[in-house]
Amino acid sequence: MFRGDLGHSGIYEGAGVPKLNGVKWTFHTHGEVISSPAIVDGVVYIGSNDGNLYAIDQQTGSQKWSFSTEARITSSPAVANGLVYFSSYDGNFYAVETTSGRLRWKFRNAGERRYAATHLHGSLPAGETMPDPFDIYLSSPAVWNGAIYFGSGDGNIYSLDAAAGSLRWKFRTGDVVHASPAIVDGKLYIGSWDSYFYALDAGTGKELWRFKTGEDADIHNQVGIQSSATVANGLVYFGCRDSNFYALDATTGTERWFFNNKGSWVITSPVVQAGKVYFATSDSAILRILDAQTGVPTGSIQFHWPFFASPSIAGNTLYLGGQDGKLVAIDLASDKPIWVFQSEGSRHSLAAISKPDGSPNYEAAFTSNFYDDLLVGVSKVHAVGMILSSPVVSGNVVYIGSSDGSLYALE
Repeated sequence: MFRGDLGHSGIYEGAGVPKLNGVKWTFHTHGEVISSPAIVDGVVYIGSNDGNLYAIDQQTGSQKWSFSTEARITSSPAVANGLVYFSSYDGNFYAVETTSGRLRWKFRNAGERRYAATHLHGSLPAGETMPDPFDIYLSSPAVWNGAIYFGSGDGNIYSLDAAAGSLRWKFRTGDVVHASPAIVDGKLYIGSWDSYFYALDAGTGKELWRFKTGEDADIHNQVGIQSSATVANGLVYFGCRDSNFYALDATTGTERWFFNNKGSWVITSPVVQAGKVYFATSDSAILRILDAQTGVPTGSIQFHWPFFASPSIAGNTLYLGGQDGKLVAIDLASDKPIWVFQSEGSRHSLAAISKPDGSPNYEAAFTSNFYDDLLVGVSKVHAVGMILSSPVVSGNVVYIGSSDGSLYALE
């Protein structure tokens, strides 16, 4: 499932790829690949913005089957008990068979949508309600104790029977829920665009506690939780668009510490290892390394382009994909990059919207602050072949999707 396990550790077994030899195979879809892969029994499952979920042979990269929905699939699939579970922007949650791709069941929510607000990011006209083009992910499901858990654009957190798809419970928040649930010790942890982070009893849906993050009543830029939480050592870690990174007590919801990123969103999900927590920022394009218990910075690496995709760790290497279409491998002993992979789309298109120093040339993409021009600019940036999919490591291969429509297997 997304981030590898119920606690969203983002840590994978195997040696990974401390030295990049090349591309083992490339699988092309007909839309952006924002979904992150799930790998089970030699098969890679991943969604695409072409509306299909694909099952791909892990060794050869050949397609085994595909399942078509009516809209983009930016949810990362979960696989359990012979079924693949995922959401689509068509408003349905699906369970399909791993062997054949045949539909087992589907559940209709109350209406999928993106987060929307007036004067969004300072765009004009100020009185118009605008869907947020940076709300790109759908909630990725968690599978626990015979049930499926996920959030929805209709504002609910759902629990469904994993075998039949029938509703067990739903919990209503104040806005869109596109973060993915983490479940540890029978507790479900998830954030909402309503600015609250919630802990629920996973069995009943009863609220255990909630934690309030920042507001932005004017342009609705510094508000909302897109980051999916990681639970480790009794703490819940998550980022927020209010520019803070939070560590809460998992039992009580009490804030242990927070780290302010000076206006930069934190969309990535963190990874915690060896007493350190790693996360990457959006506009400021920094990989932060903090003491996991105190929040005290122990290091950082500066990059040029924003990060939405979450870092993953295998062995002694951290993998981080950026909006410049580059996947960077970082040695954790030295906290230094050791290799970089660049997507095909990025190799062809990055220079056209980059400055000489490699930083984004947003003036080449965004021509005004009118909302329509914001959408055009976002489309131009996506065309670079950015990496919004989070890397998954299986053995000595790293799997990563790109907005150029491809899934890459790197060895």
